[in-house]
Amino acid sequence: MYNILLVLLIIVSILIIIAVMMQPAKNDNASTALSGGASELFSRQKPRGFEAFMQKVTVILGILFFAIALALVYISSH
Repeated sequence: MYNILLVLLIIVSILIIIAVMMQPAKNDNASTALSGGASELFSRQKPRGFEAFMQKVTVILGILFFAIALALVYISSH
């Protein structure tokens, strides 16, 4: 059981890396870094399409990663 969970953790880790790399880049320039982006506070739109899908996939993979890691800790302590 430990080995199966370890392999699943490695697979989920690789999938998280791929999912994060596939997300579209947010183009922030130097002026938003210095001003804190206050001018864009209310101009943000809800992500749609591919961006929304990739965010959901990343969240689900993150939850799976956390759950598998906790299961591995529990199994290894017993």
